[in-house]
Amino acid sequence: MKQQSDDSAQLPQSLLPENIAKLTAYSSAKSEKLTGSTWLNANESPYTREYALTKTEFNRYPDPQPQQVLDAYSAYVGLEPEQVVMTRGADEGIELLVRTFCRPGKDSIALFAPTYGMYKVTADTHNVNINSLSQELLQQANAEAICEQVGDAKLVFVCNPNNPTGAIVPSSKIAQIAEQLSQTAIVVVDEAYIEFCPELSAVSLINDYTNVVVLRTLSKAFALAGLRTGFTLANTALLAPLRKVLAPYPVSTVVADIAAQALSTSNIASMRRQVGILNSLKARLQQWLCESSAVKTVLSGEGNFVTLQLKDKAAIATAYERGVVMRPFVLYGQDNWLRISIGNEQELSEVKAWLDAITQVNK
Repeated sequence: MKQQSDDSAQLPQSLLPENIAKLTAYSSAKSEKLTGSTWLNANESPYTREYALTKTEFNRYPDPQPQQVLDAYSAYVGLEPEQVVMTRGADEGIELLVRTFCRPGKDSIALFAPTYGMYKVTADTHNVNINSLSQELLQQANAEAICEQVGDAKLVFVCNPNNPTGAIVPSSKIAQIAEQLSQTAIVVVDEAYIEFCPELSAVSLINDYTNVVVLRTLSKAFALAGLRTGFTLANTALLAPLRKVLAPYPVSTVVADIAAQALSTSNIASMRRQVGILNSLKARLQQWLCESSAVKTVLSGEGNFVTLQLKDKAAIATAYERGVVMRPFVLYGQDNWLRISIGNEQELSEVKAWLDAITQVNK
């Protein structure tokens, strides 16, 4: 029988579940084949650090949960090692939670849009319903009103600081939500950007609320986006079923080696110095944006990015022409929004040059 090797071959419809057939994949910043010289579209750190591997033998399978890394990370966040699960980025933590706690076709998650797109994609992938609420509700309503809207959702995702708006929810409010949902739902606090505002972390709630999960990553402030390392933090009772569905060897020897080094006392201190610099550069960028007549709105918030609304979305194309790559968004039904990651001084000077040019045109 002649085999078809081209794209004209059709997969029998009976093989593909309906929810996957209808799924809209998450479009990451790197999935678009863009070209440029200044990359400020993925909220990556502009800093690099060289790591020399201490492990040189790779013929054996790795420790599924490397103790050295668990010990280091638990010490960093003030928890016990048993309260930490290491994952392939925080994205795997999202997937594990949905797969573990939600029944396909029956259960639902709640999220507060606009927010990180992988919550929806993961739920859609597992045929789990989505109760899409608003950031306005999360920010302005009290815990009781929020929980009423959450309904019977099994998982409630709170991106904090929120991507792409930077909005923050106080840990006291998260505690109130967790208290009211203690018998019905798990509150998942995604803290990918929390190193930029560490005093606002909800990690301290884990020992008080059995239904609070915190997701963390080394991709942002730790400048290890290429390593794909995340952590799921929670009460040991909540993590027990999660461990049942973990892949046999989710953490490679190389990743564990570098992650352990990144979590050394000296490297944590270096990360915090870099965060201080980035926060200062962010304040400078926000001032430039607020002063520009080409900018309609600048969202205030936390994280290593600034999200803004341009008066004319055509200005985004002129940035690409200069080699400056930033992340366009459709927010609140409008397509003239842009998220700018905080780069180093040289990278932000390229943003300033672009901003000056479009401001001059707008005069």
